[in-house]
Amino acid sequence: MGVLSVLSRSAWLPVWLLLAALALAEMPLERVQQLYGGQAVRIYREWQQLLLSSRRENNEQTLLRDVNQFFNQRYQFVDDIDLWKQPDYWATPLESMARGAGDCEDYTIAKYFTLRELGVAPQKLRLTYVKARIGGAASTVTQAHMVLAYYADPAAEPLILDNLITTIRPASQRADLQPVFSFNADGIWVGGGPNPNSSVDRLTRWRQLIDKMKTEGFIS
Repeated sequence: MGVLSVLSRSAWLPVWLLLAALALAEMPLERVQQLYGGQAVRIYREWQQLLLSSRRENNEQTLLRDVNQFFNQRYQFVDDIDLWKQPDYWATPLESMARGAGDCEDYTIAKYFTLRELGVAPQKLRLTYVKARIGGAASTVTQAHMVLAYYADPAAEPLILDNLITTIRPASQRADLQPVFSFNADGIWVGGGPNPNSSVDRLTRWRQLIDKMKTEGFIS
């Protein structure tokens, strides 16, 4: 996964203009079967049931727990080079469902779109690149990693949804993670502060992901 490689200049329209109108579509199972086969259908059905049961839930902490657990239990971690024969590939949620696998970005992307669909405000969610210390906080071995951060309000300490551990913990309890930058539809954050300091249209991989999801019919 190339953390710095995802930041680049783009001639496309700002992504936030596109995301403002995006909504997850109600895809027929026949379409999912046609695109990706039986495993995708199975996980997609389970995902639809998650949405159905969770829409009655008013507690966002419970939504975070249920969505984090759903994908952590159903996906197997596999590096992009092994799964997609590419060094860095951002899979759509349907592509990951079809494989039953993905890397940290794929877990994070699926959790982000699911929580958005369940009504969690976009400004509360940021896809966050970190340097993860492998072997614990005292380790000197690090690797690029992505997690989903949830902010109850812009100045709050974020909660971290991660595929490396099963529990959701405040950032202060994740000393093994060093933030690099984060983003959502509003922009890119580098360093601290409640406001973004760069436009999200620099993330060409994000725009490519959105285009793929629209082609699938997963978003409209």
